[in-house]
Amino acid sequence: MHSQVAALIETLIHDEHSPESVNKAISELTPDDVALALESIPLAQRKQAWANIKQANRLDILVEMRGESRQLLLKELDDPEIETLFTDVDAEDLLEITDSLPDRLVDIALKQMDTKQREYYQQGIVYDDDVVGRWIDHELLIASQSIRTSEAMRLLKKSTPDYTDMVYLVNRTGRWVGCVKFDKLFKAQGHEPISSLIDEDCSFIHAHTELTKAAEQLERSALSALPVVDDNHILLGRFHAGLAMETWRLEHEAQQMSTAGLNEESDLFAPVKRSAATRGIWLGINLLTAFLASAFIGLFEATLQQVVALAVLMPVVASMGGIAGSQTLTLIVRGLALGQITRSNLKSLLSKELKVGGLNGILWAIVIGVVTLWWFESPMLGAVIGLAIIVNIIMAALSGVLIPVLLDKLRIDPALSGSVILTTVTDIAGFVAFLGLGTLLLL
Repeated sequence: MHSQVAALIETLIHDEHSPESVNKAISELTPDDVALALESIPLAQRKQAWANIKQANRLDILVEMRGESRQLLLKELDDPEIETLFTDVDAEDLLEITDSLPDRLVDIALKQMDTKQREYYQQGIVYDDDVVGRWIDHELLIASQSIRTSEAMRLLKKSTPDYTDMVYLVNRTGRWVGCVKFDKLFKAQGHEPISSLIDEDCSFIHAHTELTKAAEQLERSALSALPVVDDNHILLGRFHAGLAMETWRLEHEAQQMSTAGLNEESDLFAPVKRSAATRGIWLGINLLTAFLASAFIGLFEATLQQVVALAVLMPVVASMGGIAGSQTLTLIVRGLALGQITRSNLKSLLSKELKVGGLNGILWAIVIGVVTLWWFESPMLGAVIGLAIIVNIIMAALSGVLIPVLLDKLRIDPALSGSVILTTVTDIAGFVAFLGLGTLLLL
């Protein structure tokens, strides 16, 4: 599939953007592949390509585009074009893109919807975008708990939605009462009440459940979908395997982008000023932390002037602390994401990481101390850097555990800002330990 996307990119960049060539190139691709290709070409060529895409394909492609890419494209369209674009929009698609649309465009889209889809949209918009209630699938097989098996079998003669392996039962008020798997339904007698076939092991997902936790629950269930209910146990829809896989993909992408201070919604060819402003904030934060570390180094200026070897060896201390801290930080961030870290096991985890840090600190302090002794022929300098390595690696282990936990408590993404804070702490701790010991023992 990557080769087909690459071929489409070549077509969009080098061809003359005739409707025939563009639509022929996208005919065998999914909307998300076409969206990826459009995001991979400069804005001017993207607008030309968009103008030649069939109207029937545009909405599906727009939904799959990243938020910033979508905004840039919609800016080029006038109201009549937008009304035509949103003619067949459903609630799930509008919920997907509503955060990147101004209220005016949302109102235009809502006017195009039928009553049922508008109701689904109003139902979903009250939930945050990181919980299941926002992303419910409304295509599911629902039956009354009072019908017989033969009546339920008629449902299966209709088109069955993807990721469907059961019928959801509700009472007269719409409250979910249980699930009946297809295999039980096929084996039952036609006269049996369907309520007698309810699977006792079938669980449900509350609408306020976080998406990642819902995906984990679905994975443990070994089912292709689970029902989603509200506070009153009313059946709202379902959360299926396709949504779970999309959740994991977006979560992984968000973590990758956040480590560089970027947003997964960023456009590859966003305007220069916008991209510079977004990245500039991150560079500014790093600059502040660098100045902070430099300020601590400045406290030992006299020491550095007298013992030049300390300046030569400073990067070794900082690097060892940074790597050790990053290893611990990565494990803790993963543990937080998986719900493995709680108040009850935090103390044991901290103790374990400090022991690992102490053991590695001693081991590498000996190695670096011996190398320093051989290099500079100074036993005292070897002892200084060895002690500094031990202190910094232990501090890195302590920071690697406590910083992400604290950020998580403050509802700040530890994957985004944890590495910046950790690097600052280990740099300062390493420099102070190394230069402080150098001042005490070498002068």
